[in-house]
Amino acid sequence: MRAALWLVSLFAVAVATALLASNNVGTVSIFWTPYRLDLSLNLVLFALVMILLTVHWAQRALTALFELPKQAKRWRLQQKERATHAALLDSLAQFMEGRFLRARKSAELVLAREKSLSDAGEVLDHAGALRSVAHILAAESAHALNDKTTRQSHLNQALQEPSGGTSNVRQSLVEGSMLRAARWALDDRDASESLLWLDRLPQGVARRTLAMRLRLKAARLAGESSLALDTALLLIKHRAFTSEASESMIRSLVFDLIAKTHEQGQMQRLWARLGEPQRQSTDLAIQAAEHWLTLNGDPVVARAWLNPIWNRWQTTPQNLSGAQQLKLTQVMDRSLTGQDTAQEREWLALIESAQKANPREPLLQYLAGRLCQKRQLWGKAQVLLAQAAPVLGDPSLRRQAWRSLAELAEQREDLQAAVNALKKAAME
Repeated sequence: MRAALWLVSLFAVAVATALLASNNVGTVSIFWTPYRLDLSLNLVLFALVMILLTVHWAQRALTALFELPKQAKRWRLQQKERATHAALLDSLAQFMEGRFLRARKSAELVLAREKSLSDAGEVLDHAGALRSVAHILAAESAHALNDKTTRQSHLNQALQEPSGGTSNVRQSLVEGSMLRAARWALDDRDASESLLWLDRLPQGVARRTLAMRLRLKAARLAGESSLALDTALLLIKHRAFTSEASESMIRSLVFDLIAKTHEQGQMQRLWARLGEPQRQSTDLAIQAAEHWLTLNGDPVVARAWLNPIWNRWQTTPQNLSGAQQLKLTQVMDRSLTGQDTAQEREWLALIESAQKANPREPLLQYLAGRLCQKRQLWGKAQVLLAQAAPVLGDPSLRRQAWRSLAELAEQREDLQAAVNALKKAAME
């Protein structure tokens, strides 16, 4: 379309020029004493136009001639810059291919070529960022080669290099270098050094998924279960793990923290830090309640922690394994003291109701019998424990059931029955 418009315009100019020139009878007289020169006006105009065009093209030719050195210099700079970027790409390709020595040499070649440009007075706008990336690649390669001295040297220079470019680029390069340093320290099994690098990060960067994953690994390596638990809970909120992986991780961390807890206040704070999904976990709730009772904590608190697990056992017993049911029974037995309180009476009613609803479950018979014994309901305790003792699968529970039957026999002053029960307990 543009070419057609130019062609139409050219024809219009030609037609206008022909019309004006054909009817133009003017002349131009030039007096140069004693001579007189008469020229056609058309010829004069044509000569002026040609002179102007000649001067214009001559000026452009001279300008292009004088620009040749600058263009040559610009071309050489462009070639050097392309060679520098080609070396950077080669370093990255060699690193991805696992040729770490070649990758480091290519990265060092980038630095050498950039330095030659700088020494020649040609400073790139992104020179600082280019050097920083080259140093990081060289440090990565040195880390893969287990050359810690070279790695640290390039890391220090990478943290100082990105002085040019935009502020966002500088900040990204510095933060990226610190994250790489944290990962390298973690690979060296130096958890404290890794945590130091992570603590130096800005708050926004420290809450990124990559940084929190590194912090979680470093905290677990350093044995700081509390920090690891907080980080893991944040990662779970960011959906960084699958549900199965997060459950397994939280369970192991909480178990570790429970084992290191020696005060009731610490145990309560630990339980408060957990989210609702973790509190609903069968293994965690049972383990926490058992440790709470070991610390001589209030049994009411332990039963409150176990209440959701108890309800799950009664509504969907298939969701609890046999080992979990056994553990829950043992911890519930420890938490029930037999005191004449409203809550103990409520629990007695709940356990008896559950036992009547499932009369063939020996664990419920044992638990109901033990609670009746503690509340001095000797008759009910005798019947329930006598039914449960022979069929209990766990030796420790069978032993406890027979000992309880021996105590009940002593209460009745039936020495023979007590001796028989003690004999059976000793055989377990």
